[in-house]
Amino acid sequence: MMQKQQELVVRKIPFAFDDITDPIWSKTVPEWAYMANGTSLTLPYLEPFIIRSMREAMKQISDPDLRKQAQDFNAQEGQHYQNHDRFNAVLKENGYPELAEVEAEFKAEYEAMLKKPLKWRMAYTLGFETMTLGMTDWLMKNLDLLYRDTDPVVTSFFLWHIVEETEHKNVAYDVFHHLYGPSYFARIRGLWNANQHVGALARRAYKRMLQKDGLWGNVKMRWRVLKMVLSLLRTTGGLMLYAALPGFDPRKVKDPPWIEHWMEVYKHLDENEIPMLDTSQPKIPTLKIAAE
Repeated sequence: MMQKQQELVVRKIPFAFDDITDPIWSKTVPEWAYMANGTSLTLPYLEPFIIRSMREAMKQISDPDLRKQAQDFNAQEGQHYQNHDRFNAVLKENGYPELAEVEAEFKAEYEAMLKKPLKWRMAYTLGFETMTLGMTDWLMKNLDLLYRDTDPVVTSFFLWHIVEETEHKNVAYDVFHHLYGPSYFARIRGLWNANQHVGALARRAYKRMLQKDGLWGNVKMRWRVLKMVLSLLRTTGGLMLYAALPGFDPRKVKDPPWIEHWMEVYKHLDENEIPMLDTSQPKIPTLKIAAE
């Protein structure tokens, strides 16, 4: 039987997206806002795909503790994609209605992927969940650059998502190994498939936004985007290489102290309180508390 993990917390946080008027919520690093928005556009289609695959896998899980972990994993992912769907609606309502065309493409792709064998889909799921570990490492190293003087609602929303990705980081790994054993080459293919596919989808979305704003052909902006992509790849590359080793286990990836602090703060909140990052000093692990 696998090592028992701490209980996952399903947090239903009422982020006030109606207060957001500018989809480019970082004026200091606008390329980051475009890229993060692009990722957000994928999630109302990616995460339901993961949930449906995990739900199918749960029927084959014999360990009741692991089955409960998978159930809570799905509950967290459900909160994620529903909130991203609300946020994405703000993007479309505030200047980017053509993103609906991109979403239709994403929906069709993930619906087609549901026809693939469960083992392939669970390897993809594990690959995506592994990819978020590298993204988290990069975000934590660049908090001050990426989140200083940004819209606090958007910033707090994105970081809440990252917190919970860290919290359930080993569930997909445990389920995959429970059902299929190490299956090294299937796992590696899943890591590759998820990384290149999600990256390509996000790029398709933020490219459409940059085109709408007349910036896709702007050499300065394209260079800024390229530098950010290269920075991300430099940081995540090491984690991806580690994840490709036969003995990889996400439990061995240490949780960032900032995220541990966030989870501790949340334990003491009331239901109507929203944890909000202080964007004047994002590197300091202090959260302001906003009432609904």
